[in-house]
Amino acid sequence: MTAGEHTAVQPPRASAWPARWPTVAGIAFGAALAAAFWFGVSDTAQVAQVLTAAGFVYLGAAALGRRSAAWPLFGLTFVLLGVGFAVPGFDPFWALLALVVVLAVYGVVRGRIRPGWGLPLQGAAMAVVVGVAVAVALLGQPWAGVIVGAGLLGHAAWDVHHLHARRVVSSSLAEFCCALDAVLGVAVVVLSLAA
Repeated sequence: MTAGEHTAVQPPRASAWPARWPTVAGIAFGAALAAAFWFGVSDTAQVAQVLTAAGFVYLGAAALGRRSAAWPLFGLTFVLLGVGFAVPGFDPFWALLALVVVLAVYGVVRGRIRPGWGLPLQGAAMAVVVGVAVAVALLGQPWAGVIVGAGLLGHAAWDVHHLHARRVVSSSLAEFCCALDAVLGVAVVVLSLAA
């Protein structure tokens, strides 16, 4: 090496793990839910509640006007779905629906009807989610599974849109939810059609 040459010191490479934790966690969570469905621990109606919970989180964050509210709202859905799984007779769908009404009224009273991509759009999306839940309750397999799986895949696209727009929910929640919805949606469609 000559006197004028010097080597550049490369900074240590940062791990991709901290930046991608929502994707990794979403894949793991989605795979666990898919395994529960595959082994018969859960059924199509319980998987549909995951879609209802996703709609609830988005509507709730829009009604509260805080993207950061998404993770606490997700935590609430996690508890409600867990109670529904463990306690016979408790249906988390109705609890989530009641909370949706309360949050929607709160959001309207607080003037959250603007912008249009906030509470109004999230309310319309929640209506679609409720429609999917009703269809799942009325249909038998494999169509119930195909519809809920398609609903989850549609919500994964919804997550991607909100991740790129950086609206309504935190980016980490949108990324996590996209991975979860995609993994679980594909698994439910495939397993329903294979049955």
